[in-house]
Amino acid sequence: MLDPIIKTIEVPCSQEKAFGVFVNEMGSWWPLDKRSMSMKSGKPAKSLSIEPKQGGKIVEIGHDDTEHLWGTIKSYDPHDSISMDFHMGLPAENASLVEVRFTALENERTRVELTQSNWEAFGEMAEMMRDGYGSGWVIIFEQAYKSACGG
Repeated sequence: MLDPIIKTIEVPCSQEKAFGVFVNEMGSWWPLDKRSMSMKSGKPAKSLSIEPKQGGKIVEIGHDDTEHLWGTIKSYDPHDSISMDFHMGLPAENASLVEVRFTALENERTRVELTQSNWEAFGEMAEMMRDGYGSGWVIIFEQAYKSACGG
C-alpha cells in the first residue's frame, strides 16, 4: 500500500475564489501543453472542463475535437471541497482518488490541500504512477494553479 500524495499551498485569495478558480477555471490554468491526452500527438488540447456537480465529468477536448474523460466528481461541496475519481487516459477502473480541501485563513488567504490516493487501482504500475503524479502536481498545482489564484 502506497502512501497518498499530499500537497498543501496557500493562495492569496478568498476561499470562494480559490474554489472557483480550481473548479470553474481549470482549463485556463492547467498546463495543457505539458499534461494532456492530446500531447501524445504533439499538440495541446483545446480545453479542459469540469461539470461542477456530484457525478459531473472532467473532460478534455483534444486538438482534433476528441473527448477524453479524465474522471468523475465523487463529492462536490462548493467552497469547501471537491473529490474525484481521476484516471487521465486510463480506464475508469484504474482511477486514483483526488481530494481537494479549501480552508479560509486570515486576510483573504486560503489553504488548499490536494490529496491523491488509491494507488492500488493502477496495479503493477502503482509506484510509477505515484512517482509521476508526485512531480506533476508541482507543476500543475503548486505552480500553475497557485499562479492563477494570484500567488
